[in-house]
Amino acid sequence: MKKKIFIAAAVLISSYAQAQDSTKLLDEVVITATKFPLKTSATGKVLNVITQEELQKAGGRDITQLITEKTGVYINGFNSNIGKDKSVYVRGANPAFTLITIDGIPVYDASGIGGNFDLRNMAIDNVERIEILKGSQSTLYGSDAIAGVINIITKKGGTKALGVNGLASYGSNNTFRGNMGVNGTKDKIDYSVNYSNTTTKGINETISVNGDRDGYNQNSIQANIGFKPTNKVYLQPFFRYTQVNGDIDQGAFTDEQDYTYKQKSTQLGIKSAVDLNKGKLNILYSHNIIDRVFIDDSIKSRNGFDAYSKGAYKGKEHYIEAFAGIDLNKTVKLTVGGDFRASNSDQLYNSIGFFGPFKTALGKDSLKQNQVGLYVAATIATQKGFNIEFGNRLNIHSEYGSNYVFNINPSYLINNKVKLFTNLSSGYRVPSLYQLYSEYGNKQLKPEASLNTELGVQYFSKNNQFNARVVYYNRTIKDVMFFYFNSTTFQAQYINQDKQKDNGLELEAAYTGVKNLSLKGFFNFVDGNISTKTGAGKDTTFFNLLRRPKTSFGLNIGYQVTKQLYVSTNIAAFGKREDAYFDNTTFTTKYVTLQNYALLNLYTQFSFNKNKVTVFVDVRNILDSGYIEVSGYNALGTTFFGGVRFNF
Repeated sequence: MKKKIFIAAAVLISSYAQAQDSTKLLDEVVITATKFPLKTSATGKVLNVITQEELQKAGGRDITQLITEKTGVYINGFNSNIGKDKSVYVRGANPAFTLITIDGIPVYDASGIGGNFDLRNMAIDNVERIEILKGSQSTLYGSDAIAGVINIITKKGGTKALGVNGLASYGSNNTFRGNMGVNGTKDKIDYSVNYSNTTTKGINETISVNGDRDGYNQNSIQANIGFKPTNKVYLQPFFRYTQVNGDIDQGAFTDEQDYTYKQKSTQLGIKSAVDLNKGKLNILYSHNIIDRVFIDDSIKSRNGFDAYSKGAYKGKEHYIEAFAGIDLNKTVKLTVGGDFRASNSDQLYNSIGFFGPFKTALGKDSLKQNQVGLYVAATIATQKGFNIEFGNRLNIHSEYGSNYVFNINPSYLINNKVKLFTNLSSGYRVPSLYQLYSEYGNKQLKPEASLNTELGVQYFSKNNQFNARVVYYNRTIKDVMFFYFNSTTFQAQYINQDKQKDNGLELEAAYTGVKNLSLKGFFNFVDGNISTKTGAGKDTTFFNLLRRPKTSFGLNIGYQVTKQLYVSTNIAAFGKREDAYFDNTTFTTKYVTLQNYALLNLYTQFSFNKNKVTVFVDVRNILDSGYIEVSGYNALGTTFFGGVRFNF
């Protein structure tokens, strides 16, 4: 029966080849690569785009599931329980090495050990577009952009004075998703206000006997209001707030019935742009607040070491940036800018366990740091097809001093058919507040520093009916921060010790040569190891890319049956993954190999009333494949979602 379903699906259904992707349109305009609008033909950087059309066809997916369908990105936990933490691996790199930006503004979690932003705090219904820029981007974006940048572009004002849009869907595990928004443009004012809610009873998150369901509830509101006081000045205040409530468990194979968390994420600020005679000046300010509370009161069950525990973690970031894009002439554009980032955190943990009460408290007076970045970049785009981007950044940190990074990105477009490109760039990541100042902190830590290289070729056929891109990359990171435990003194501390070396290959292609039919596929390979110098001076090197596959494959095929009816499928396959978990029974770390798996997803929609109303059905993992994403945790089986979307 499963085989018949698979054959029927492969014949009848396929996925929409992501229109407007940077591998599809040679002259698509993107922003993230250079911080100003630029055609993809004029940049040697590797970038993929998730468009508004793709977001509208997301069905029952969240933002992490949609991003995982792109080349070179794997999000561990993307198909686990909705509230399960999601770790973003761009080209196999540590999640702390990928920078998340919202409308080009970096967002961090100052309270976290790694400092990386949690994508669960971004509702997919508030997003207009996503640009995924791979490779080191520290010259323009600063810390954390070693593996790449994921820029989430939010919804803005519409073309009418008043527009109303919304969505309601329901599906497996009593999952409801709803969204309502208004937007418009009138005279010199544009606006967009959106509210969204996701609620689910969830699944039993851990692999355990008689485990309970772990529910999740997210409420999110977003507002962007732009106005032009003069013809040359544009101001846009913004506000985003997300509150999440969820149930979690004690760990791998260990259920807990009364362990809950509440997380609040707030971003507010203003973006401004001033037109210059030969360019534009941008001034940005953002205040980012993360507030998380974890409570386990052990009333229903006690599977952990503590009878009661509460952890409260609050982080704040102030971010200010000013940069100007200046047209020196028809071929040369200069970007000059500077940014300031200040962060602090309050952290409190209380518990009552086998050995009595325990308490740790770290305040914002000690958990704080700031840094200043100054950068200059240039883009030279000749009419003969040769283009080059290069830049420099100096970062000045309040604790360790300063560090420097650069990038050189030449490319050559031959007859609008073949683009050759190579990238050489360095990157860095500053220590987090926890790594510097906690009880395990080390004020002598240096930033992690990387050197990245890329080589690639991209082909475009006539009328862009077929295109393909092949990229090889290599990444070396030195002074990797390591949690060191001395078994003799029983003391632990973060130190700079390891060297990480990764390399990989990305292949992707898209075909739209048959009317109403589109195909897109990709293949990824990534390998890496870490070298550690032991106390005896001996080097040890081993594979350490846990929880991400060495190989992955994706195929999207889509067919527009009629003007109203669209059907699609997505096939994804992931290779074996190495993993490790802590065994609460033996108090040791267990190493395991997770088996390869494949997923088949089906989607269909029907639009009417001049495409203003759309009903859709989304079936995920239709063959009910059994697999594990994280050791000790369940993944989703077959899930079904149906809903309606409207836009007036």
